[in-house]
Amino acid sequence: MEQVNGHTLAAARKVIAVHINYPSRAAQRGRTPAQPSYFLKPSSSLALSGSPVERPAGCELLGYEGEIALIIGKAARRVTVEDAWNHVASITASNDLGVYDLRYADKGSNLRSKGGDGFTPVGPALIPADAVNPARLQIRTWHNGQLVQDDTTQDLLFPFARLVADLSQLLTLEEGDIILTGTPAGASVAKPGDVLEVEVGTIDGTLSTGRLVTRVEEGTTPFADFGAGPKVDDLQREEAYGSSEAAGIPAPAPALSPELKAKLESVATATLSSQLRKRGLNNVSIDGLQATRPDRRVVGLARTLRYVPNREDLFKTHGGGFNAQKRAIDSVNEGEILVMEARGEKGTGTVGDILALRAQVRGAAAIITDGGVRDYTAVAGLEMPTYFANPHPAVLGRRHIPWDTDITIACGGATVQPGDIIVADSDGILVIPPAIAEELVDDCIQQEQEEVFIFEMVKQGNSVDGLYPMNADWQARYKEWEAGQAND
Repeated sequence: MEQVNGHTLAAARKVIAVHINYPSRAAQRGRTPAQPSYFLKPSSSLALSGSPVERPAGCELLGYEGEIALIIGKAARRVTVEDAWNHVASITASNDLGVYDLRYADKGSNLRSKGGDGFTPVGPALIPADAVNPARLQIRTWHNGQLVQDDTTQDLLFPFARLVADLSQLLTLEEGDIILTGTPAGASVAKPGDVLEVEVGTIDGTLSTGRLVTRVEEGTTPFADFGAGPKVDDLQREEAYGSSEAAGIPAPAPALSPELKAKLESVATATLSSQLRKRGLNNVSIDGLQATRPDRRVVGLARTLRYVPNREDLFKTHGGGFNAQKRAIDSVNEGEILVMEARGEKGTGTVGDILALRAQVRGAAAIITDGGVRDYTAVAGLEMPTYFANPHPAVLGRRHIPWDTDITIACGGATVQPGDIIVADSDGILVIPPAIAEELVDDCIQQEQEEVFIFEMVKQGNSVDGLYPMNADWQARYKEWEAGQAND
């Protein structure tokens, strides 16, 4: 392995960084790009291992991102994916540093937020590209000695050769140019006095760059008033730290609190449907499905997954690896319901036993698909209910491509958005807008209480005329009955 030295850094004419490339980071960000996107960092941002980095004066959020850097060995222009890796001379560790305080200033170019002096440390050693399998590398990051990032390149959204080939379509990659290939989940914020370390190596541990070390210092020169100054809000804090919890931001009240969930579980689906119709919502039922566990009633927040019709060339790019289907399954949370749009296509399976089991292990309340289910017997044997159109043995590639997640979809004739409340049982499946859920369920409880009274009155021999629905006289008698029930 060759040491990174001043000559190596001076040879770099361009530093190009990829926005999102690791599935774990995509899941954390809540978005998965269909194609890679990039930004430039100036070569003056490069630094060696052991160099300090300054958090600019007045800034709060110096973010760090451990990454694998590719160093171009020979010029690449309009190269193929198959040939692209031959244009990479070596790999090394890098840290894509930046201040979230200035993200707003350059409308997405990241010039000032990511381009500061010392904001791209690389090293300490190079690993020859021809000595490694680019799909068998490991990236790890330590923050003050604690391991915070640990991932591999086995399931990248965009393999390294694809990045090189893609960039070369429009611009010439020159010898010494550096490509930063994205960061996994776990990136966060460093403060003055902190020590950051990044190491890249082969999964089997035979080759390593050693640890790239960067120490954070506090800047002392304030920004002048003739340019953009630091500015942060809770959204930037959440993105910098990776979550609102890590940033110390109080979490918003959940759309489905335990109290609301208990109320929704207590009322009949028919009552919910009636109250929805009173509010003009007639198209909120997911129709035509059967359930593996018709004895179960589930209430949860929707997560969504969309399949598009299969097209062989697109299936090659979107159907394999850690595709949208697997990302959806692997990110569903406790109590959530994964709703799949399969266009009512019954000629293939949209979920099978292994992925359904994974959803159950993650705590999903149910899976709903208007397509087929594979491995029906095994799926039906799970505790978690699955609502589906029919069993079918075929795999996705026959009719579907898993395309995207957490978007507005159609399922069983109903529109479903992420965060909608789903209530499902043997009577049907309803989609409830969360903004009206509290008022809706309170009216349902009231309606069912009234229906208990009506049932009792009919049982006593009263006619339904004027009783169902209640006229003014029966309403008065109901109020008396209700007061008596409350005193019992």
